[in-house]
Amino acid sequence: MPRLRTYLAFLLLLAAPALADKPRRPKPPLNAHQYDMQDSHEKEHVTIAAEPGDTPATRPDTRLDYFGHDMLPIRVIVTNDSDFALTLDDARIHLLTSDNTNLPAATDDDLQRRLFNLKSATGSKVPLPLPIPIPITHGKSNIDKKILADDADFGFKTTTVKPHTTVAGYLFYDIQGLDKPLDHATLELRKVRIAETNKALDSFEIPLHPAEATSK
Repeated sequence: MPRLRTYLAFLLLLAAPALADKPRRPKPPLNAHQYDMQDSHEKEHVTIAAEPGDTPATRPDTRLDYFGHDMLPIRVIVTNDSDFALTLDDARIHLLTSDNTNLPAATDDDLQRRLFNLKSATGSKVPLPLPIPIPITHGKSNIDKKILADDADFGFKTTTVKPHTTVAGYLFYDIQGLDKPLDHATLELRKVRIAETNKALDSFEIPLHPAEATSK
């Protein structure tokens, strides 16, 4: 038996790299012009689109179930058809709901608190329908690593948008307690700047709607 246990432990050690979590790849973004929800600034030749992850088909294949814990993923796609580079370093990307709720994008700390804290499982504005999202309480350090890994795989790889290129990344918004948060909502992007001059472009305002409305 001791020899068998040693042998099994050796096999597990060999298998560990194969079982390690590998990077996940989001689907390549299309040109922002090809998305249903977009705002185009023709003078600057810049278009920004949004793709809310309110259905399984539009949600990223993340390691953790953020949507199940009321964190709505929205993919932001920036297409720069101009001859100058853009920077998103100072960009403010907020979700504005029909009742004038202004939601900034969640940070990794916000996601960690939502997935772990028991208090986050109860609604703050209107009663949530059952079942109430259950906070993840096991393997906290591993979950922290998964949040960082999801950010590395699905977030923006760069904040610079070179001329004639498209970049994209997922952001998450806390919709806990909000009834139909995408109905008549807007994704507002401010302080998208020209990299060379630091001049800010006019705000982008992308009208949003639930995915089901696309087929109507």
